[in-house]
Amino acid sequence: MKDNKVLHYIEDVVENMPTDWLRLTTHRLDIYNEQLAKTEFLEQFEVLFNDNNSETSALSSLPTAFDYIRLGHPLSSVLEWTVARLNTLKPENVISFSSRTVPVLAVLRKNLLDHKNTRILYTGALPDVFDAEVIKRVYGYNFDLKQIENTEEISEFNGSTIFVSQEDEVGNASLSPKIDFYISVHPPLGSILLVNGEQNESYISEIQHVRRRETIAMTPAKCFSALQQLLKKPSSDHDKSNAEANKARVLDLIKEITGTNTKSLLGSSGLSTQYAIMMGLVHDALDNHKGKAIKFVVPPNCYGGTNDQARRVAACIDNVEVVDLPVDGDHDMVQSIDTVLEKIAKEDAVPYIIAEIPTNPRVEVPDLKKLRDVLSKERKTATGEVAIDPVFILDQTFCPNVQFLRKDGILSAIRAISYVSGSKFPSGGKVTAGYCVANTKAEALLEKIEKHLMLCDNEATDLQMEILAQQLPSMNQRIEEAYKNTREFVNFIKDTLPGAKINFVSEELAKEGFTPSVFSLDLPTKGNTDEERESYKRALNQKLIDMMIREIPNESKYCVSYGQLKGCYWTIPATSTQGTTKEADKDYIARVSLSPDMDLELHKKVFLDFVEQI
Repeated sequence: MKDNKVLHYIEDVVENMPTDWLRLTTHRLDIYNEQLAKTEFLEQFEVLFNDNNSETSALSSLPTAFDYIRLGHPLSSVLEWTVARLNTLKPENVISFSSRTVPVLAVLRKNLLDHKNTRILYTGALPDVFDAEVIKRVYGYNFDLKQIENTEEISEFNGSTIFVSQEDEVGNASLSPKIDFYISVHPPLGSILLVNGEQNESYISEIQHVRRRETIAMTPAKCFSALQQLLKKPSSDHDKSNAEANKARVLDLIKEITGTNTKSLLGSSGLSTQYAIMMGLVHDALDNHKGKAIKFVVPPNCYGGTNDQARRVAACIDNVEVVDLPVDGDHDMVQSIDTVLEKIAKEDAVPYIIAEIPTNPRVEVPDLKKLRDVLSKERKTATGEVAIDPVFILDQTFCPNVQFLRKDGILSAIRAISYVSGSKFPSGGKVTAGYCVANTKAEALLEKIEKHLMLCDNEATDLQMEILAQQLPSMNQRIEEAYKNTREFVNFIKDTLPGAKINFVSEELAKEGFTPSVFSLDLPTKGNTDEERESYKRALNQKLIDMMIREIPNESKYCVSYGQLKGCYWTIPATSTQGTTKEADKDYIARVSLSPDMDLELHKKVFLDFVEQI
């Protein structure tokens, strides 16, 4: 009876759900509490369930579930709640993934750090991309692997038992007390992990963090299909008829945009792509530089996901270490790279540099000729041998139109890989997919990177590919129009509030093709001490953002996104994109992101009203 009540209610929810649940990648941060992201949504969803209220207006009023679809979203939360109800589990014990293999890796990661044994049992076959030898050798994870006929033959085990089952039906799980983690794999959709038993609840936040940093949740479209299957309705899973044509189109567009002729790789998100790059490079170093230390050089104040992911990789692999690269403000990226590479060369280690151009949030571009020279400089080890040359991994999400890696491009003389988060300009905020390309010198590395993209089952989905095929052709034009709006707004702020410090590209850099549509704003401050001045500035930043959102609710949003199709987004990076960065390296300044389609005159008017109030 209880199951029927749940399924009847979910049927109504699926029928009445807000359209945003299917199409938004980033929800409003003004109704988002990161610490309570899933629980707050589900607590209020449970109230609606108890009241049998599935009206669209009630569902629309629920607080934001997670942030980006990468970590989770309303439909993944509803799917997980439903599966939990049907299996008498707490909702937090059910976690959905777009990937079929990463939930296994998530448990293996925690057990590696906890020095705990793991066995993986499965019926039928494991996902075809699961490569046990590579997972042990490259990721450093330890486990026993065994095929069984059925769950009745599971014996006692000192450690964690992961049971992997490839299933046609969503929501069915034969939970035995001897199974700690039940992973039901649904090839077209992804997978659903059930955490079984109170003794395993300490794993939940760690598993969710893997989903946040190294992969994505089951996508809204796939969750919708899973719910349809659960309700025994015809599956609305995406039509595959045009999948190959869309992929071919996207690959051609990426070559055209980047000016490269090497293979392009498409991941389910920017961080999925970055994870494949990192693990592919670790794999390459293990094969070609046996026994040598691997150093990932990363700016300490860069986007929190990049920073956090790099440190998470280093935590798992003995010979991998993260080296800080100061790049913003008083630090010059070129000088910092030179200093760091000299030290790594002396240690005869393998240098991999991850950097954003322009930097985030200060929107700075280094002297590219000097950058090329410092990266291509031959260095010597302590014993006088030629040091291993670096691989430069460029996050160019803020300027995907710049052809860094073309045959005669500024970085053509060094091994370079660039990647872009597709949730920004490539898709205009419609999907999270990411892509990466390499120049000719780094082309050989793509094979290993692709291996790990596939092993983690992190390729872009068919629907993601379709949306990129629709959006990429207009990307460069949108970048140009958004830049014009941004330049005009920046100039207006300079004239209206000369005391404000604005970080934005110069006119000269713009002529070279660096035309971002994001700038950072340090408002004038006052006070007798540094603490007072900082506190006043932070409060003023928030006042401006609140005023913009209140006065222009249809266009101004409190959000971390960039490259959106419409409106203007405001955020404080220290509280959002730098979420896991060390406190001392955080930047408490306002970051403003403009689109090609917005009422610029209205934004100027509200800013002028704000200035008159301070």
